[in-house]
Amino acid sequence: MKITAVQTFVCNAVMRNWVFVRVQTDQPGLYGWGEATLEWHTRSVVGAIDDLADLVIGEDPLRIEHLWQMMFRQHFWHGTGIVRSTAISGIDIALWDIAGKHFGVPCHRLWGGPVRDHIRLYCHLGGGRMRDFYETPVDNAARFAELAREAVENGYGAFKSMAIPPTQVAEGNRAVAAAERAVGAMREAVGDDIDIMVDAHARQSPSMGRRFAEALEPFGLFFLEEPCWPETLQGLADIRARVATPIATGERLTHLSQFHALFQAGGCDIVQPDISHCGGLSAARKIAALAEVHRIGLAPHNPQGPVSTAASIEFGLSQPDYVICETVSADVPWRDEVIAASHSVDKVRRLALPGDAPGLGIELDLDAIARHPFEQEAPQRVLYADGSVGDW
Repeated sequence: MKITAVQTFVCNAVMRNWVFVRVQTDQPGLYGWGEATLEWHTRSVVGAIDDLADLVIGEDPLRIEHLWQMMFRQHFWHGTGIVRSTAISGIDIALWDIAGKHFGVPCHRLWGGPVRDHIRLYCHLGGGRMRDFYETPVDNAARFAELAREAVENGYGAFKSMAIPPTQVAEGNRAVAAAERAVGAMREAVGDDIDIMVDAHARQSPSMGRRFAEALEPFGLFFLEEPCWPETLQGLADIRARVATPIATGERLTHLSQFHALFQAGGCDIVQPDISHCGGLSAARKIAALAEVHRIGLAPHNPQGPVSTAASIEFGLSQPDYVICETVSADVPWRDEVIAASHSVDKVRRLALPGDAPGLGIELDLDAIARHPFEQEAPQRVLYADGSVGDW
């Protein structure tokens, strides 16, 4: 069996363009789907996938580790940059889909079989409407409370919010107080039995991140995500040491050595590799093994398209330390139009249930994808009051 083609299909989803990857084989009807979505870099990723295709066409698609090493190590530049790593991820995910189809089993059975009966899901406030999630004014506590109640009414027992504003290296009390009001309003709105996560989006210095973490400690967060710049591993470790709130991070890391450094520094309780960016399912499994050594939980970053979600669910079914799955369900009306999936969702309890279809258990509708062609994402900029550039 040989790979005959690697194709990309771009589908606009407003906040991002989904980049779907199809790896074709010379066996009739046997192909695999992957995803390589990277906001604001769609054309770069598509080009990188075209470049990598030359390395894998003509090769055996079942030699997944061999092909991963080929894509990562060949042509001089290692695949540690975000564009190259995302391109590798898309192809790698598709290869695992092929393997599952070839052997007639879901991907999680290739990795030792299921370790759980279902996977818990959480949403972003606004039910997945990402623009609402990002644009909700941080000082509008009433709006956060409204969105929190809406999430619970939709069956979610856990949700995430961006209740921390961007701040400069050092600021006064205003931003911290606004975050306290927002999180306090959400907690009051939903009670103590609902799990609240707060994403700082890595926009803070370690000192400001520490202040936010300490201020939000009384609200019993499920986890605090990216409380400071991801490059400052010692800052993450310092924040983690000062609060009981679990610290989550890792979505911007793209190589196993970076995760190793994070774990060695003691920088998190929960790691969030993005399967569409970190090197695909092959890399995610290595990250999970390393995390298990350090007894760190897994909660992959997953705000992309439906193939990424299917991969995250299959991955989670096989990983004992997988905590919860990020999911987006209402960002665009055509999300469910472009895919048919064997995974089902218990919408009362918001649990993902395993399917029995082989591979990732999905099929994409190319006609539905074609109805939503590429559109350049709107630029997102963070500027401080003095006009200087902040972290998005």
